[in-house]
Amino acid sequence: MQFKILTKDGVNYLIPFILITSCFALWGFANDMTGPIVKAFSKIFRMSVTEGALVQVAFYLGYFAMAFPAAKFIQRYSFKAGVMVGLSLFAIGSFLFFPAKILGYYYPFLLAYFILTCGLSFLETSCNPYIYCMGSEETGTRRLNLAQAFNPIGALMGMYVAMQFVQARMSGMSTTQRMSLPAPQFNTLKDNDLEVLIGPYLGLGIFCLLLLILIFFRKMPKAAEASTNKPLKVALSELFHIKNYREGVLTQFFYVGAQVSCWTFIIQYGTRVFMDEGMDEKAAEILSQKYNIAAMIFFTVSRFICTWFLKYISPSRLLSILGIMAACFVMGAILFTDRNGIYCFVAVSACMSLMFPTIYGIALRGVGDNVKFASAGLIMAILGGSVFPPLQALVIDSGIQVFGLSSCNLSFVIPFICFLVIIIYGHRSYVRHYLLKPVDKDYV
Repeated sequence: MQFKILTKDGVNYLIPFILITSCFALWGFANDMTGPIVKAFSKIFRMSVTEGALVQVAFYLGYFAMAFPAAKFIQRYSFKAGVMVGLSLFAIGSFLFFPAKILGYYYPFLLAYFILTCGLSFLETSCNPYIYCMGSEETGTRRLNLAQAFNPIGALMGMYVAMQFVQARMSGMSTTQRMSLPAPQFNTLKDNDLEVLIGPYLGLGIFCLLLLILIFFRKMPKAAEASTNKPLKVALSELFHIKNYREGVLTQFFYVGAQVSCWTFIIQYGTRVFMDEGMDEKAAEILSQKYNIAAMIFFTVSRFICTWFLKYISPSRLLSILGIMAACFVMGAILFTDRNGIYCFVAVSACMSLMFPTIYGIALRGVGDNVKFASAGLIMAILGGSVFPPLQALVIDSGIQVFGLSSCNLSFVIPFICFLVIIIYGHRSYVRHYLLKPVDKDYV
């Protein structure tokens, strides 16, 4: 029975698991509503793709900045306290979209995103190890995959909201037409579009407050805590000497970069393809988002299927297999110049479904009582989401063409390289854990 993986020392953690897993859906919603917003900001403020990609920089920088402070906080207090602080910051960041809209400038929105994701950093630093500790270490990766399976459900909702309540309700005026507007008309159009854009974030803030109240009044079992008063310097030194963990952090950095790049720029990729077919820009953007939603559906279904496969295939071996498949599909997206490239992106999402929690679970193998700081390091690796998309945006804005392939197509060489790193880590961790003898910590 699946509930057996939620039992440790005779204590059942089903209810805490359900409550904390709801946070996985919450940050999935926020993450995948943001990708399409990059394109929306570019249109609203008449910016380049690179400037619009600063949304992702601000978004994932919050993860990086707050991961270790979050780890120190939950070390001193509890996982529950960390979750509550995370929800509070999440709500504050969401509500800051209203004053940002009143000001009417781009950079206050970036500040709101940063504070929002500081909350996400607290949530992920708290929730991931909490789930990992709700049972035996042997079933930790399966438990993480089960919890993470609800993340794409939230992501699907976020994509749908972005399409139906932002993209579809914004003005249908194209980027080219906006560029030619005089300042008074442009400002009126901008204010109306920003009014549409902030609505979902205000609703998200209200939901966070409701969830915060629910968790506040629920008593979480202390048995799930992995407590240690070890100094940060000592913990980091011990973690750095574990090769499996060290490489896992690097691999997570590349994985998040690949995921965010693929899901952010599928809109640009699809818009170009569909406009070449004769569609207007707004219709092309909405259709691209529909394919993005289809990709997330495949991602969601694949997550449950791959979690089942983990009963028969080792996590590291499955990670390598999925990495190889993802790299092949990304290469297809680079070489195709029609809808076949879009189909490749849908397939890539199915391959990515297992990667984050599997890398996370493999990297935590053998970290012992350093689990909180180890989790913080893996959350900091989410910084990859703010590094690789701007690099890809620079390639897109360059307008370079090679062998008839557009700069948009060529830009996906960046996530292709990221998937090669994932393949290597999966293979190396498989060799260490299943083929070599455990002679020292480098094996673990």
